[in-house]
Amino acid sequence: MDTFEAILTRRSTRRYKENLPDREIIEKVIEAGRYAPSGSNSQSTHLIVIDKKDILDELAKVVREEFSKMDIEEDTYVSLKNSIRASKSGDYVFHYGAPILIVTANRKGYGNAIADSACLLENMMLEANALDLGSCWINQLHWLDENEVVREFLYKIGLKENETVTGGLIIGYPENGLPERIALERKGNPVTWL
Repeated sequence: MDTFEAILTRRSTRRYKENLPDREIIEKVIEAGRYAPSGSNSQSTHLIVIDKKDILDELAKVVREEFSKMDIEEDTYVSLKNSIRASKSGDYVFHYGAPILIVTANRKGYGNAIADSACLLENMMLEANALDLGSCWINQLHWLDENEVVREFLYKIGLKENETVTGGLIIGYPENGLPERIALERKGNPVTWL
């Protein structure tokens, strides 16, 4: 699969098989992320890789409980509203049952933290697609970055106190075999030529 094909056919996967990909495949996805560009070549994005079901289950429970305490305001954006509503129903699993969650974090106050993370996450999504893995960008931990309960849990698994959660990625084998690879029509992202 060439790069352009990997870009056009990359789609978010939200249903996964339970089995873990081989460690060397996961490491290849991570390495693709580590080679992403970063501001001033800082290479300061911290990746926390979780592939233990018990840790993922416990984290999902903490996230569900903390979202369920939140109120939906008029200006709450749609994705966050959906997470809050699903958490209040009691059956919300923010990582969609994927066997691997990679949390990205960077230094608090670092102006390129989100941009560096975005490049890294995109590289990993493209490599996952090329390796026949499903993936999906996960922002719920970023939304809960200032939540004390969530942060305490993340400290226990490797987040440093001077770091902010910038994003996350789930990966694994799609429930139906290969990732869905039908390119979606582009209706947004306008281009102005001068």
